[in-house]
Amino acid sequence: MDTYNNKVKRLFQEYEELITRKNEPMVGGNGIYTRYRNPVLTAAHTPVFWRYDLDERTNPLLMERIGTNATMNSGAIKWQGKYLLVVRVEGADRKSFLAVAESPNGVDNFRFWDYPVTMPEDVIPATNVYDMRLTAHEDGWIYGIFCAERHDNAAPAGDLSAATATAAIARTHDLVNWQRLPDLRSRNQQRNVVLHPEFVDGRYAFYTRPQDGFIDAGSGGGIGWALVDDIAHAKVTQEKIIDRRYYHTIKEVKNGEGPHPLKTPQGWLHLAHGVRACASGLRYVLYLYMTALDDPSRPIATPGGYFMAPVGEERVGDVSNVLFGNGWIADDDGTVYIYYASSDTRMHVAVSSIERLVDYCLHTPADGLSSSASVETLNKLIYNNLALLNKNTI
Repeated sequence: MDTYNNKVKRLFQEYEELITRKNEPMVGGNGIYTRYRNPVLTAAHTPVFWRYDLDERTNPLLMERIGTNATMNSGAIKWQGKYLLVVRVEGADRKSFLAVAESPNGVDNFRFWDYPVTMPEDVIPATNVYDMRLTAHEDGWIYGIFCAERHDNAAPAGDLSAATATAAIARTHDLVNWQRLPDLRSRNQQRNVVLHPEFVDGRYAFYTRPQDGFIDAGSGGGIGWALVDDIAHAKVTQEKIIDRRYYHTIKEVKNGEGPHPLKTPQGWLHLAHGVRACASGLRYVLYLYMTALDDPSRPIATPGGYFMAPVGEERVGDVSNVLFGNGWIADDDGTVYIYYASSDTRMHVAVSSIERLVDYCLHTPADGLSSSASVETLNKLIYNNLALLNKNTI
């Protein structure tokens, strides 16, 4: 007899099969990174006891009560030997919240902690919070910078889609108990704000993305840089653009910093996203750049084009043709785990190394910003390769 308890047991068995499924690296690739076959997190990875009321008296038909729509845009940190993602979980009600998922190896067996993050509110409560960037700062705190979204009360009557975005700031020592600080003050709306892991001239440094509206960058020129004296009362007083948008590039519409940059002997290694318009809407891709060790606001390498773009099933989802990355982890041996979401639906991992990513940045040509410049760059490579082939040195 298929009793209620048997049905519950089957739910948990199916869940465990999903959670413990081994993830395998995909064969082939471009030599820069290795994708993994399975997403590391999907809506089905959220715990059974988040989605179902397991009391037969109140849910005799064992129906899902609280639906999960997506798991995406996760901050990442190595903490107490585990690989942790602070995940944007979106419910069926369109509200996002933050939750921690933990893995022993960084590529599979991600399991959510029992409870989601209970984030204290700012003075003005937010309707929606999401896309946390994590920074273990040299001041001893772990900071989470995330987007706080509120309805724009200045919108015309009846316009329920107009919104404002601010960079919310919270800090913790254990990823359970969070101290909420006032939102970053800026004359612009701010999304995709990231805290640099070290003091710069004794001040806190932020990578910003000033924008005129909630969606449109408008006059916002790209990824910005701002120094702040007091993170407990953070305010952008001076802001300079360090990575600009350009016409007819992967970042002509918008761009934004991903996770905080990684420190390497050659410079600070940055992961960012770029947005362009196309016939099917907006296309989001990931790209890399580097800045100087002595001045993290000074670019030293700007490889042209995208580093990663959506492929296969990654192109399909709630918001299709999108890759978004705001979390990566660098191990002591130089291995880098890049966590990225596809189409606002699911989380993936790709694995590379500091050596490969730095090599990619330093030796990939910059975007010449025209077709003729692209052909000139390509011809140089072809000429050198054909010369080697003709000499039979390959």
